[in-house]
Amino acid sequence: MSRFSTLLARETALAWGRGGGPMVSVGFYAGVATLLPLAIGPEPARLAAIAPGAAWVALALASLLSLDRLFERDYEDGALDHLTLSPVPLELTCAAKCFGQWLATGAPLALAAPVAAIALGAPLSLTPLILACALIGGLAFAFTGGIGAALSLGARRGGLLTAVIVLPLFTPPVIFGGGVLSAFLSGLPWTAGFVLLCAYALAFVALGPLFMAAACRNALS
Repeated sequence: MSRFSTLLARETALAWGRGGGPMVSVGFYAGVATLLPLAIGPEPARLAAIAPGAAWVALALASLLSLDRLFERDYEDGALDHLTLSPVPLELTCAAKCFGQWLATGAPLALAAPVAAIALGAPLSLTPLILACALIGGLAFAFTGGIGAALSLGARRGGLLTAVIVLPLFTPPVIFGGGVLSAFLSGLPWTAGFVLLCAYALAFVALGPLFMAAACRNALS
């Protein structure tokens, strides 16, 4: 476990310092929240109606920005070969990379999500649920995105290929997360959607590293 902790600290530091860390993603997120009222109009009722869904779409798109560098830099400088041969299983290494990505990018985006939603007109009572859904959804985005990043290793225009692979995988968390918030605002049962969001995230936390490790070994062979 100490080796995994060391690896997690390394990956979190790399994710934080890689290309501006979370600032690029958070800046993109803030830009979407700022431009959206200019595009659809400043009417408070209209903005409040779309605030939860718009915040989730922006969260998913912002999560894409740093995924192409998740494995690419280690692949290019040979560090991935050493990580493959290390005593830590490659599956745990991939999990550490995704957790590091989530800590460095997903968690700051989750903290920004309630601010963006409230700025768009969402009520303050929705803040804890937005934060919880964004944290869990960000975990799902990190692990599904890791699969796309591993599958696109060594490919030309890997960032574009990563986006093509992961966007369909991002769809269920966006649907579940947006549905939870809309149901809560409408006074409808929302716990089933929250459970589905948690189940989706946990499924990819458990299975995602297996697919990532297989893709990395294939890219290195």
